[in-house]
Amino acid sequence: MKYSRLTKEQFEELHLEFINFLATQSITADEWANLKENKPELAETELDVFSDLIWEGVLNNAEYLEHFSPKHMYLFRLAEDKMQAIVVNVKNDVDITTQEGYDWLRENLMDDSVEFLQADKEYSEDKNLDKFKMIEQGAVITKGELFNYFNNLLN
Repeated sequence: MKYSRLTKEQFEELHLEFINFLATQSITADEWANLKENKPELAETELDVFSDLIWEGVLNNAEYLEHFSPKHMYLFRLAEDKMQAIVVNVKNDVDITTQEGYDWLRENLMDDSVEFLQADKEYSEDKNLDKFKMIEQGAVITKGELFNYFNNLLN
């Protein structure tokens, strides 16, 4: 397994897709029930393969990631050949993961305690795995509004 297995909730949301996946493997509902009962290791393998297929599709389509910590906002644009990063550092006692702290940041972007950094990072040989590792560390896929806002502000 390349990524991680989908959660029970994610499998429930993707129920129809999973049925179609099994159908492409020529596995009927009865055969699936039999697999789960009599060959659970094979059923587990099918769940893992399906999870990887879903993750691969999601990661291929992801264009932006965001990760917030109390003092930092990490914004990424996932370009074809590299990641573009914008980092917002808050160097005071404000916690931007709270609504109050986030509101403070919005109103005080040009304060001396707010620092902006920009960088590009090359992907490794497996860019989807790079993206996945960032998600595992807490990044979330977004539409890029914050990245584009700060990119326009800085450039």
